[in-house]
Amino acid sequence: MPGTNLTRDEAAARSALIQTESYDVALDLTRGAETFGTRTIVRFTCASPGEDTWIDFVGASVERVELNGTELDPATAWVDSRIALPGLAESNELTVEATGTYMNTGEGLHRFVDPADGEVYLYTQFEVPDSRRMYAAFEQPDLKATFAFTVTAPEHWQVISNEPTPEPTPAGEGADGPSATWSFPATPPISSYITALVAGPYDVVRDSVSTRAGEIPLGVFCRRSLTPHLDAENILDVTKKGFAFFEEEFDRAYPFTKYDQIFTPEYNMGAMENAGCVTIVENYVFRSKVTEAVVERRALTILHELAHMWFGDLVTMTWWDDLWLNESFAEWASTTAQAEATEWKDAWTTFGTAEKAWAYKQDQLSSTHPVAADMVDLAAVEVNFDGITYAKGASVLKQLVAYVGREPFRDGLRAYFAKHAWGNTTLRDLLAELEATSGRDLTSWSEVWLETAGVNTLTPEVEVADDGTITALEIVQTTPEEHPTQRPHRLAVGCYDLVEGVLRRTHRVELDVDGERTEVTDLAGRPMPDLLLVNDDDLAYAKVRLDGRSLATALEHVRRIEDSLARALVLGAAWDMTRDGEMSASDYVRLVLTALPGETDSTLLRVLIQQVSAAALTYTAPGHRQAVVAELTAGLRAATLQAEGGSDAQLQLVTAWASFAQAEEDLVLVHALLDGERELAGLTIDQDMRWTLLTALATAGAVGEEEIAAERQRDNTATGHEKAARARAAQPSPEAKDKAWVDAVETAGLSNSVLAAMALGFGRVHDEALLEPYVERYHAVIDRVWQERTHHIAESLAVGFYPLALASPQLLEASQTWLAEHPEASNSLRRTVAENRDAVARAVAAQEADAG
Repeated sequence: MPGTNLTRDEAAARSALIQTESYDVALDLTRGAETFGTRTIVRFTCASPGEDTWIDFVGASVERVELNGTELDPATAWVDSRIALPGLAESNELTVEATGTYMNTGEGLHRFVDPADGEVYLYTQFEVPDSRRMYAAFEQPDLKATFAFTVTAPEHWQVISNEPTPEPTPAGEGADGPSATWSFPATPPISSYITALVAGPYDVVRDSVSTRAGEIPLGVFCRRSLTPHLDAENILDVTKKGFAFFEEEFDRAYPFTKYDQIFTPEYNMGAMENAGCVTIVENYVFRSKVTEAVVERRALTILHELAHMWFGDLVTMTWWDDLWLNESFAEWASTTAQAEATEWKDAWTTFGTAEKAWAYKQDQLSSTHPVAADMVDLAAVEVNFDGITYAKGASVLKQLVAYVGREPFRDGLRAYFAKHAWGNTTLRDLLAELEATSGRDLTSWSEVWLETAGVNTLTPEVEVADDGTITALEIVQTTPEEHPTQRPHRLAVGCYDLVEGVLRRTHRVELDVDGERTEVTDLAGRPMPDLLLVNDDDLAYAKVRLDGRSLATALEHVRRIEDSLARALVLGAAWDMTRDGEMSASDYVRLVLTALPGETDSTLLRVLIQQVSAAALTYTAPGHRQAVVAELTAGLRAATLQAEGGSDAQLQLVTAWASFAQAEEDLVLVHALLDGERELAGLTIDQDMRWTLLTALATAGAVGEEEIAAERQRDNTATGHEKAARARAAQPSPEAKDKAWVDAVETAGLSNSVLAAMALGFGRVHDEALLEPYVERYHAVIDRVWQERTHHIAESLAVGFYPLALASPQLLEASQTWLAEHPEASNSLRRTVAENRDAVARAVAAQEADAG
């Protein structure tokens, strides 16, 4: 039986047979806390009357199925996730009456109860295959139709969907008191996965924006208990700038009737591009001080989802093979808009620092795949929301823009939207328009960049004469053994010299690199610089290496590199060398400790802290890890105390230092900051900082259940509930780890956000031995977890409760044995376990290099 899966071939056969026209969906949200009523009337045509097909539904029960006036027996028609539809006519009308199930997994129709006031909040999340959890649907992106929703809900709720909210009419008494009915107008033809319903007593700030389509209403929504923290003015400002930029760039009016952004609780990802009804993780409503990197990221997320209104919603991929194009395009477009239309002019620096690091990491796993992936079924799609689909794809699109030219690229996009509005397309449709406007044949470009996997490495080989001048310089391109594709790159080589105590670029050449060796003739005869930087300005997608002199300069003078992007590229090269065992993790830790003090680039600081933490905890040799961790902790503490009061750096550094605190002097200071006995100038001990400090103490065993419960009482919010779960799971006792494991992994029922918080706490250990029992327990249970939980929950558990902190040969062997002994496990589970295994294998190799 298919279970809840759907193959690409099945979807293609169904779309060749039928064409959907309209859905009328009626929902009753007044039945209580567990289930809701759902009725779907769908009209569609059939190209071969007499043939059979099916419609998709996942829920508690199906009460009635009527096809063209004939009643079908739900008991036999509905099996797994499919309702069989036999003997179709040329024109068909289907009615399905069913009972849906509220979810607490962030999939389908998610139900949340706010602990602050007891109010209920609902929202939908349908990508990839979960509109079928709210109504019966032909669950594939190329069967577009109009959607008209009628919703009965408590009368004091806001009810929001893709079209403007109508005036409600009274509907009698429901389980939660007086109810009302909202009857929404029909949408334009869209895919089911971008339909949406958000309901509950959300507060709203309203505005409008002048567009080519006229005045478009704007709404920013959040839960009532978060309203005091909602900075709607900033959100609306970014949104309006995005509207102006995208309408001009795409030469097409905004395609929908209104634009609402709803910050929703217990959300699995950053946001979702539902047409005119974007849902966003409510962590972006800042209840405490956050870093500039987070504020910048929120703006990028806002622009990303707005870009999707054209690319993804107006014009939609035929099948999920082109998921990468949907997401990569939004990444490219939002970063471009951010750099050109907002105050974040250095958005491409942030992209290079954070997003490309994600792409490089993903591209070196055994599960790496071409950007244009082979999505054979829904199970393959669900695990491909990764660094290839987003960050590598956007990097490649950035190169494509440079290859064809910005204006031809823009003109090709405009032609693409004009030709395919409200339709479905493939990559070939876009490339055809770009070929027409640029005059370039993109076949070979597509083959090497989109249809092959892996990241190549660029290494300078330099010969220097006795007088210090360069006699020869070649860039050597090497390929991974498993993915031996040589690729063309347009890149720059920068020469940096110490000038008045600053490492400053003194010369730059730009050239095409292709094949195994490329000679850089323009630098012959020039003095060898203190630092030679291949891929200066981050134009290419490739790992880079430093020559011996440049590496020595970087190790001694990294803080003196004047330009933040150049500094990030040098540190990124050092990180790549560490991950590849070419530089010891101990040396990398010391390099970063010299780089942290005085660093003001928020994203670079965040990435460096993440990387140096991984290096110290999992890449150092076990024999001297304790000494390196102590050195890192002391360095972080010193940097914290030296940081400018109230600065972004101070906030990030105190958080990082506290997470490592285990020595008495560190714990005393953490305690003093939490209790108010010690102050750091400019540091606000707000609620989130209190949880940061308390969790650090819990991890070290310096506080227990009494203190955690008291803080939970102080912070009676959803976030407080999650932070308490994290702190409890972080406690350094076998009993605390066992309870977290049993409650999350072996018992169903906890929400997605609480499980994620518990996973973070479970993996936090100063003594890795606490996790040793879970090598066996993990591998014994993970197959069953994958079969019994929804995809998101199973994946969250499979990644979050993997005992990666052990990173030992024993863990590596256990995971490798599991893979060898479970060839029948689902491909998506095998991929997840293999990626965990890959991380351990890399760590073990780095440990060996560090020991040497």
